[in-house]
Amino acid sequence: MARVTMVRYTTKPERSAENEALSRAVFSELHEKKPAGIVYGLFKEPDGVSFVHVFVNLAEDSSDAVTELPTFKVFEKSIRERCATPPMPARVSAELIDSYGLE
Repeated sequence: MARVTMVRYTTKPERSAENEALSRAVFSELHEKKPAGIVYGLFKEPDGVSFVHVFVNLAEDSSDAVTELPTFKVFEKSIRERCATPPMPARVSAELIDSYGLE
């Protein structure tokens, strides 16, 4: 089973740039470590303060490839203080039937 997670939240306006910088550190570490079988993307909505994280682990029902990274632990540590609307995760375990771009 694959793990699919989507997390949406809104930062306080004065903390949006900090949130983006902490997120980029996670992606830098991922680019360096290159874990196999995962897809992870960060999107910022046009309001400049709402973010959506989309994570897919094609190999197993686990998010450890990201959540165990030191940079993610730093990102996660102060997330509640940065947010006006706290993170709302939606997680599912599912079998991938077909895809485009998830190879």
